[in-house]
Amino acid sequence: MRTQHLASFFFLMKQALKQIIPLPLWQFTRNAYDGLRRIPELPAAYLHPWRRESIRRLAALKDVHKGKRAFIVGNGPSLKQTDTSKLKNEITFGMNRIYLAFLEWGFTTSYLCVTNDLVVEQFVDEISTLTIPKFIAWRSHRHFKAQFRRAELVEASNSPILKPSVSSLQSPVSNPQSPISSLPTFVYTTYTGPKFSTDVRGRVWEGATVTNLALQLAFHMGIEKAILIGVDHNFADKGEANKTIVSQGDDPNHFMPNYFGKGVKWQLPDLDTSEIGYALARDAYRKAGREVVDATVGGKLTIFPKVEYDTLF
Repeated sequence: MRTQHLASFFFLMKQALKQIIPLPLWQFTRNAYDGLRRIPELPAAYLHPWRRESIRRLAALKDVHKGKRAFIVGNGPSLKQTDTSKLKNEITFGMNRIYLAFLEWGFTTSYLCVTNDLVVEQFVDEISTLTIPKFIAWRSHRHFKAQFRRAELVEASNSPILKPSVSSLQSPVSNPQSPISSLPTFVYTTYTGPKFSTDVRGRVWEGATVTNLALQLAFHMGIEKAILIGVDHNFADKGEANKTIVSQGDDPNHFMPNYFGKGVKWQLPDLDTSEIGYALARDAYRKAGREVVDATVGGKLTIFPKVEYDTLF
């Protein structure tokens, strides 16, 4: 009870201070505080062996798709109304549990992005089996330690059993036979400090949705035109932004009822903050002479120009 009273007190005090402090000063102070809080993270975020390998991979991916278009594939219910067979030979960025659709599609997305720690914590074994390049938030690297240890044991025994094939690794890698090569590419993402990163080797702001990471990765890789599909920007479940809840049954918010099915922990969306990230992405692409368009069927997002999906082919 005392903890709840203290939390309420600090919340009210924060709201009162925001009323009397000029907005520019408040934002400057908050950003400076956030920057100081991130200082303890920095050594590992840049010097840890896994991150050094990730930075090297990301450097090799800079402008790898220069001038091309790519589809950013969201997980909304509208995806079931989208002819995804048209994507088979396109560059595609999938997110979170998009892999649940791969069997039905008969192909995979080009890449997978995951920033939410609950998704990684609960589905790390599924994510680890995927043979496509995976980009995971650095904070979730702890969930891959068991996978790394297994790879070390395989290497130590010099056994070909379960040793990852070159085609299944995060490409490009410095040493395909090293245990580190079986790990995802880790991106140093943060909840705070709004910005759009044109080079994702450094800090990347998540903007409250993995879609914003995908847009920054696509820019980093040189994508000229990023096309959103399945980004409905509309959820049946309402409540406090970022609040963790446990699903009580079938999932009405995504393209499959078992996406976040019964018993799965997930966080309610923060649509307002995600729109800030989307606006930053829109402006960064425009400034570079590139564009982001939204081809989501019936989507509620209004930040990007709308296009009809079928007209893109």
